[in-house]
Amino acid sequence: MIVVVGSLNMDLVTYTNRMPVIGETIIGKSFKQIPGGKGANQADAIAKLGSTVRMIGCVGEDVMGETLLESLYKDGVDISMVKRVKGVATGIASITVDSSANNSIIVVPGANNMLSIEDIKEYEQAIQDSDIVVAQLEVPIETVKYVIKSAKLKGKITILNPAPAAELDDDLLSYVDILIPNKTELELLSGLQVSDDNDLYHATQVLLNKGVRDLIVTLGSKGCVHINNSGTRVYPAYKVQAIDTTAAGDSFIGAIAVGLSEGMSYEQVIPFATAVGALTVTKEGAQSSMPLRSEVEAFTRKNVF
Repeated sequence: MIVVVGSLNMDLVTYTNRMPVIGETIIGKSFKQIPGGKGANQADAIAKLGSTVRMIGCVGEDVMGETLLESLYKDGVDISMVKRVKGVATGIASITVDSSANNSIIVVPGANNMLSIEDIKEYEQAIQDSDIVVAQLEVPIETVKYVIKSAKLKGKITILNPAPAAELDDDLLSYVDILIPNKTELELLSGLQVSDDNDLYHATQVLLNKGVRDLIVTLGSKGCVHINNSGTRVYPAYKVQAIDTTAAGDSFIGAIAVGLSEGMSYEQVIPFATAVGALTVTKEGAQSSMPLRSEVEAFTRKNVF
């Protein structure tokens, strides 16, 4: 079983031909409300790929919160550990997507900020019963640290997606088995600018020296790099026509958790996760774009990695 601790947001998505510049008003093409939040997205991806997953997080006592929970439940996520918080709105993400599938996002955490260490202690048994625990940074850092440390001390595989980008202390990093940042997040965590492959190697070494066991650095259309103390391997991306890249990273991370829970090696799980991410960008939205396992298997049969 996999436990995901993290955010639940309603994504307010505007599709437009191009991003506005500061002070400019432009006319958009369309607007949608789509269930999202990094934590919920990753849990949703895991469920659709066929694994048992429990979600720990918070929503407000409002229509958006109920919609998010209904969507996750429908897709097979155990939502019994998502708290409804009085007097606080459910988190939202305001997303703009342009005609090239690029996006910009502003997150208002709302109820996500209410996820406390005490909440995690209440659900400690779920962590004990799990094989893998996944977390991100859209809930309070102190809560994330407690989750990762608790899971690691219980012998679970810990996966941290350090997004949105934030500085993390060495103590937290020392309990992370698998860190999955993008280039921007890697630069902030390592304190080094990453301009080429040599820079990327040195930046990842900084984090490995702090106790992280494995790093998987996602590089968008360039694929990803897996680095640990045994070596480095580059994995290419599948070539697809991208429509919306909003949840590509979340689906990739969910797939990593699923593959590892099934006993896949990194040589197996990273191509699998890359296929999941590739399929995700071919559809609009976050959870609405997450592929089923059958879709992934059909895609990999037709496409050479």
